[in-house]
Amino acid sequence: LGRMKPVIVVHGGAGRIFKEREEGCRAGTVRAVLQGYGVLKRGGSAVDAVEEAVQSMEDDPHFNAGCGSVLNEKGEVEMDAIIMDGKNLDSGAVSAVKCIANPVKLARLVMEKTKHMLLTDQGAHLFARAMGIPEIPGEKLVTERSRERWRKNLEPDFNPEDFQKDLGTVGAVAIDSEGNVACATSTGGLSNKLIGRVGDTACIGSGGYADNHSGATSTTGHGESIMKVVLARLILYHMEQGMSPEVAADTALDYMKTRVGGLGGVIVVSKAGEWAARFSTKQMSWAAVKDDELHYGICAGEKHVKSLDEALASASEGL
Repeated sequence: LGRMKPVIVVHGGAGRIFKEREEGCRAGTVRAVLQGYGVLKRGGSAVDAVEEAVQSMEDDPHFNAGCGSVLNEKGEVEMDAIIMDGKNLDSGAVSAVKCIANPVKLARLVMEKTKHMLLTDQGAHLFARAMGIPEIPGEKLVTERSRERWRKNLEPDFNPEDFQKDLGTVGAVAIDSEGNVACATSTGGLSNKLIGRVGDTACIGSGGYADNHSGATSTTGHGESIMKVVLARLILYHMEQGMSPEVAADTALDYMKTRVGGLGGVIVVSKAGEWAARFSTKQMSWAAVKDDELHYGICAGEKHVKSLDEALASASEGL
């Protein structure tokens, strides 16, 4: 035992990524995957690696998670996050949390320090306080871009179908050298959502799922559609039936599109260390490291490959 080659895959959300934001999204997902891979290389667990990668993207205002999250109808940030350990199917999640920088850290504490799997709103807030997680003013998480979008969405001629086009969520999946898999997902949700709306991210089997017997997956896209088909678990089910990660992902995304008209994206790693990053939206920023090789892309069919050394060198000076 203990001779699995570690693999990590991250996504920075599916949807439409505007030209001027592409570089930042690409750099942010690459930075996150390199940080997560560093944890695995040092012998860290898959759970540690996915938490680290997601935290990196929560701290990056390019993504709809943590700082940079979109605003609800009242103009506030309400965030959801989940983490899951494939070894024993332990999971922790939080929903509708405000005023903390890293919801994924809180989700991990729910998993490890309580007998529960999901804490919400006030309860999550009290638990965060009990765990000594620093509170930050809600405004600290609000970027000018989120505020601008919120204002635009309030205009009377606004078409809510545009929601579907720019759906950020961040996530990571990994397998460590022990062969354990894990997933983590974090989001600010839908822009101008109703207060108290919880999407797929905090829901086990929808926003993410990890099981050593099959693999791990993290999803992004239209939350309500993802919940209707329980997308993360559906992908792993297809893999249990013998499909490769790529075919399983495409099959499940295709089903979601034809059955409920929903678009999204997923990252997957199998128990054998095969991985995939697939999406039915126009774009999804993603990055993966396997065998000391970095792969990354945003648009359909786009795939850059670099050696890890080259990637680390260029990451330290900005891509």
